[in-house]
Amino acid sequence: MTAGSIGLMIVDDHRVVREGLELLLSQVDDIEVVCSSGQGSAVVDLCDRHAPDVVLMDLSMPGVGGVEATELIRTHHPDVQVLVLTSFLDEQLLRDALEAGACGYLLKSVSRDDLVTAIRAALRGQATVDPEALPLLFRPASEQRLGDDLTSRERDVLALLVDGLTNGQIGSALGISPGTVRVYVSNILMKLGAENRTAAAVMAVQHGLITPQES
Repeated sequence: MTAGSIGLMIVDDHRVVREGLELLLSQVDDIEVVCSSGQGSAVVDLCDRHAPDVVLMDLSMPGVGGVEATELIRTHHPDVQVLVLTSFLDEQLLRDALEAGACGYLLKSVSRDDLVTAIRAALRGQATVDPEALPLLFRPASEQRLGDDLTSRERDVLALLVDGLTNGQIGSALGISPGTVRVYVSNILMKLGAENRTAAAVMAVQHGLITPQES
């Protein structure tokens, strides 16, 4: 990577989008695309090998989605900033992405100049939220119930935890490593205020966090 340039990784399951972004950003002197991927499951390995400064992250991808991939990057490479670039103007996705550690949320209708500005801001750890998405953050929040802040993947892990599966078994069922499962379990315990896995499972059942179809 050229000295002084921003190393960028692009994660999007549409090849034409990845190639379009690479072409668009190749004209910017201080940004260098160091790698790209169509799979959220590859992000940690790619960060290990290419050490990007900023990741442009799509949200809707098969398998490991953008929110989960963002959480994986921020867990294993906390110095790497993640900037969401998505087609979806969705309040829950916005909140899940920011909670997972994304430093920004942009729609794919963004101009090149605004995207470049957001990438540079991300390098400095500064947040950028698309003007169309900003109002979603300021909606009056209804009274939060236990478990409302669990992400969809954390709910998947919780459902298998209720079934009594080990971290290894949960990882095999969801296609993720036991180490990643440990991160999710830790997050679940923290969000539920549970002392251990058994307590989390009991709370999940008592409060209806897991439906019979999930468990």
